[in-house]
Amino acid sequence: MTPINTYLADIHQLFVDGMERVLEEIDYPKVNVVGKAYNALDMMEGLSEVKPDLLFMELNFTDDDGLSLIKKIKSEFPEMRLCVLSGYVDHKFVKEAFQNGADGYYSKFNDIEELTQCVNEIMLGNTFLATGLNITPKKNMKSRTDANYMDDRFLLKKKLTKREQEVLELITKAMNNKEIAEKLYISDQTVGVHRKNIMRKLNVRNTVNLIKFAIDHQLV
Repeated sequence: MTPINTYLADIHQLFVDGMERVLEEIDYPKVNVVGKAYNALDMMEGLSEVKPDLLFMELNFTDDDGLSLIKKIKSEFPEMRLCVLSGYVDHKFVKEAFQNGADGYYSKFNDIEELTQCVNEIMLGNTFLATGLNITPKKNMKSRTDANYMDDRFLLKKKLTKREQEVLELITKAMNNKEIAEKLYISDQTVGVHRKNIMRKLNVRNTVNLIKFAIDHQLV
């Protein structure tokens, strides 16, 4: 079998280097890591240059949203197989990743022994879902990500709707409700509702703290 040219993308260089060693120790199929990236921009440029057979990617990049990128990647590189390799195991992320075109989803919490099966299944054209992951919620099951929720930029942004993210960005520019309404072509009252919902979701009580929170957590 021809070696599988594989690309790795994750914000943590130590993890990427470790994954490279693990993958290249697989006896069959043989895996060659032909590229690595630590942000979304470098990943997209690298994929264009090396055109790998398989991409393992995290969802949380400092410069883009991995979930949204999946559609773009699969559109630009339709022959390439894509597997999410992430610590985000909530069923909502798993479901959205597959809806956007991912071929597999592997959890960083899983044993490395399952990686061989993952690579084989994906390269055979099958969909792979790692052990313990689901695309529907399990009763009485608390997400492993809940405990660190308020410290996680990726999870925080996913909590807000697209419109709320737009309103939050304008709030951080010191715009009032009327100015935001004119900018987004919505009513003052609607802006007020969005502002209250954003504060509730981010657990802040006033605009000053909201702006500080948004900047500190790089939400804008």
